[in-house]
Amino acid sequence: MAAHHHHPLDRLISGADKALRVITGVASASRPTPAAHAADGVLSEAEQRHSAGLMRVNHVGEVCAQALYNAQARFAKTDEMRAQFEQAGREEEDHLAWTAQRLKELGSQISVLNPLFYAGAYALGTVAATLGDARSLGFVVETERQVEAHLASHLDKLPPQDAKSRAIVEQMKADEVAHADAALALGGIVPPLPVKQAMTAMAKVMTATAYYI
Repeated sequence: MAAHHHHPLDRLISGADKALRVITGVASASRPTPAAHAADGVLSEAEQRHSAGLMRVNHVGEVCAQALYNAQARFAKTDEMRAQFEQAGREEEDHLAWTAQRLKELGSQISVLNPLFYAGAYALGTVAATLGDARSLGFVVETERQVEAHLASHLDKLPPQDAKSRAIVEQMKADEVAHADAALALGGIVPPLPVKQAMTAMAKVMTATAYYI
């Protein structure tokens, strides 16, 4: 297959377009939402607010994942690696669309802090990519592992009768595991402890604020 050499400006414009769609919550899913087959449970006002808070956190997590993948694809050292990051980003776009749709159904909205979170994650992805493909992939492994743990905790926190939100979180969790395994199989080097700790700290700030705003 012939390699496509995109003009840097084209890449910049397509990157900016991607960023805008991610931040504003305009994502299109290639798979139907897992919530479609789930029963619509009756939620009290407090439960509805709680579910919305958790789903907003999940949406922000996906905004950050998109930013990471976009940055890593842009600064990847090889075409193969770029293709890998772009593919993962496309799969994760489903998550963006599903969580945004669920937030609407819960009478809520996506986080107003999305542009900030996107910028922060994009910067992190850029740093990861400059460290070479193996470290960049290792960064994906660690990100996905943290997100997976996070989603597992949400399954404990979501109201038991909110089957729609739970179905979405279950599927997201399965996808994150697959992405982490794929990055590891491609030769990802797991980042050193200080990097892991910085990522965890950043995630804590993100989840604490995104739940409310």
